[in-house]
Amino acid sequence: MKLFVYSYRDFDEGPFFEEYRKEYGVELGICREVPTLENAHLAGGCQYVSILTNPVDRALLQRYRDMGIKMISTRTVGYDHIDLASAKEFGVGVSNATYPSESVAEYTVMCILMALRRMKRILERAAINDFSLKGNMGGVLSGKTVGIVGAGRIGCQVARLLQGFGCRVLAYDLHPRADMEDLLTYVGFEELLCESQVVTLHMPIGEQNTHMIDAAALRKMPKGVVVVNTARGGLIDTKALIAALESGQVGAVAMDVIEGEFDMYYFDRKSDVIDKHDLFILRGFPNVFVTPHMAFYTDLSIRYMVKSSIESCVRDARGEENPWKVL
Repeated sequence: MKLFVYSYRDFDEGPFFEEYRKEYGVELGICREVPTLENAHLAGGCQYVSILTNPVDRALLQRYRDMGIKMISTRTVGYDHIDLASAKEFGVGVSNATYPSESVAEYTVMCILMALRRMKRILERAAINDFSLKGNMGGVLSGKTVGIVGAGRIGCQVARLLQGFGCRVLAYDLHPRADMEDLLTYVGFEELLCESQVVTLHMPIGEQNTHMIDAAALRKMPKGVVVVNTARGGLIDTKALIAALESGQVGAVAMDVIEGEFDMYYFDRKSDVIDKHDLFILRGFPNVFVTPHMAFYTDLSIRYMVKSSIESCVRDARGEENPWKVL
């Protein structure tokens, strides 16, 4: 089987691609650039393509269809960067990747603690030798009510980790799990917003939940709420969040994702003029810190992302059951 890999990274993915290429007997073609119409021809002769979080639009899907590409495997859990409607129309399959939930869950708890303890301001002041206490007093996680929006694999792992802090954990999910009811309490979305001092998001994104955290939702939260998002940027109406920060309704924010990140994150843009006004506004708040979609980024996750992408394509080629196939 021939697999063409776009956005190939030697420094972290390379060793794992070499390991699993040998294990599964796969012939690899690689390109270190993102997939585009201009470099689509490089995948010629392959039936499978592996990508990262780079937009794959209708035109590119049509080109891949014409080239005989059977399936696109994204080495990510999310697949909202792929035009699924066009993929379905053209008969191009789509699969995603999975990795252990610990990476994002542990990062989420770290974000909650950093937001509560005003860590951004502490680090900034320490860097200029300002070791004073005024303005740096934080809060404790113990005893707080934490609302988990989306109690899937990652959300449930966050709930498990929070037990050690003595939190009351609420969860909103369309598919409650009976085995989690001793660790969290399932409630409606509005009840979660009204009662949670910390709200953390762990949902995939679609048309129905885009901007689910909007101005109305933010008004329902307790004053001074901490909002954490390690899921998808589009779950939050960024302009509404900025307004809520300015009014004091939101006390602190930790974001690993933001709207419109696809052409920015994972690239070196330090010398570029970036048209992300909302991002610069958010980063200017002393009670907000934004990281560049790094919650997943551990050695364990990268291993699993590469493995599941290759195995997904191998299973599809063999006509075997494929747990990663989404289309």
